[in-house]
Amino acid sequence: MSQYQDDIQAIAALKDKEGSAWNAINPESAARMRAQNRFKTGLDIAKYTAKIMRDDMANYDADSSKYTQSLGCWHGFIGQQKMISIKKHFNSTDRRYLYLSGWMIAALRSEFGPLPDQSMHEKTAVADLIRELYTFLRQADARELGGLFRQLDAADGAAKAAIQEKIDNHITHVVPIIADIDAGFGNAEATYLMAKQMIEAGACCIQIENQVSDEKQCGHQDGKVTVPHEDFLAKIRAIRYAFLELGVDDGLIVARTDSLGAGLTKQIAVTREPGDLGDQYNSFLDVEEVSLDAMGNGDVVLKRDGKLLRPKRLASNLFQFRPDTGEARCVLDSITSLQNGADLLWIETEKPHIAQIGGMVREIRKVIPNAKLVYNNSPSFNWTLNFRQQIFDQMKSEGKDVSAYDRTQLMSIDYDATELAIAADEKIRTFQADAAREAGIFHHLITLPTYHTAALSTDNLAKEYFGDQGMLGYVAGVQRKEIRQGIACVKHQNMSGSDIGDDHKEYFSGDAALKASGKHNTMNQF
Repeated sequence: MSQYQDDIQAIAALKDKEGSAWNAINPESAARMRAQNRFKTGLDIAKYTAKIMRDDMANYDADSSKYTQSLGCWHGFIGQQKMISIKKHFNSTDRRYLYLSGWMIAALRSEFGPLPDQSMHEKTAVADLIRELYTFLRQADARELGGLFRQLDAADGAAKAAIQEKIDNHITHVVPIIADIDAGFGNAEATYLMAKQMIEAGACCIQIENQVSDEKQCGHQDGKVTVPHEDFLAKIRAIRYAFLELGVDDGLIVARTDSLGAGLTKQIAVTREPGDLGDQYNSFLDVEEVSLDAMGNGDVVLKRDGKLLRPKRLASNLFQFRPDTGEARCVLDSITSLQNGADLLWIETEKPHIAQIGGMVREIRKVIPNAKLVYNNSPSFNWTLNFRQQIFDQMKSEGKDVSAYDRTQLMSIDYDATELAIAADEKIRTFQADAAREAGIFHHLITLPTYHTAALSTDNLAKEYFGDQGMLGYVAGVQRKEIRQGIACVKHQNMSGSDIGDDHKEYFSGDAALKASGKHNTMNQF
């Protein structure tokens, strides 16, 4: 017997127990409402989605073609429409998640207005968006089930049984969210408090980066400053304690290293003996040997191998790492994070290059054989130019004639139909599968895609509607496409919950219900 049928029986028994006062309560209606509200709290969601991610990680370990994907969403409606589309096209939500980007929180969800990605937005904004996303995903469940219940009432015989099966085996729109906590918004206690809010809102997976919290920069901009490992590990532990306190025992932590693009540190790490973690961190500093006599006023010096070494300190009071140490620092950061409680890695790179990522992963896997990455397929990369240049370099190394191409101008539309451009596009198409197989990438995400799609679609509509196309700009460019592609929100009243409200009116008021879905509802045109 299905959960839906179990609920009907349980509510019917409760109705009998309560007597005549409950005569107007329909157990089937109550069971329908219960089915439409499967997840009662954010913690219910976090526990449910954490298991999904853990299972997906195990499946990826067994078969790298089973990688996972997500798109960043900056509003609940965007996340909802994404999951509705995925269900429509694939009849499954398997291995498809949502990503919550701190960049988009800063740019789109702050009360200060648009901000740079520097952790200046309100701390509560992240948990608020997680809560909003899951509100919209739960509403998508309720809307879809409401439609199935109406079909069930209108059907009979075999058709009724088929609809009942869809209800009993309903695929929820609720999927894991990987949520960005930036650099933790302060000390470890601040990180713990913010993590608790995020988990209570439904987050099963929290991503944290090893930048200095009050110097935080976007991973694809300059000026990044990292912290010593022990500072970062304290924040990883803070997040783990938050998961454990709230009973999400298999919650996930993604440890992100920005060391590849960060040439600075704010602190010299504490070290107690040669080769310890602090000593390894300090070994990457750009130093010069000095004598006591040559030291200046206020100089900071390190002692190593019997020598006095003076780290290069900038006017900003930051210390500089040696050039070309980024990859080695990323490898050490990653190993250390996994050895101290992180579950997944994120290495922020300056370009989407599988060989570069794979090289670092192979070094990490010498110590942690099942190390896995979450990777940012970032809109900050010029994907077209990067991959055309990679193909150009490959062709040149193979001795092929590349005289027809100017490597610095490969973005030009003039090259779009060439052998080089076609090969580059194929590499872009297969990048995620190739990187999952060759570079240990378990989860591929695009941080800001819906930011860009909103801008692009709005630009197209504005150009047509306010130009000579007038209303045809909307009809041909939007509504006609919605109808023909079966976009759910073409029936925007239904999408906003009008039909759910009508069902409730009928439950609550019976024949006296004043419903919105009558013959004069213009949504009947679709």
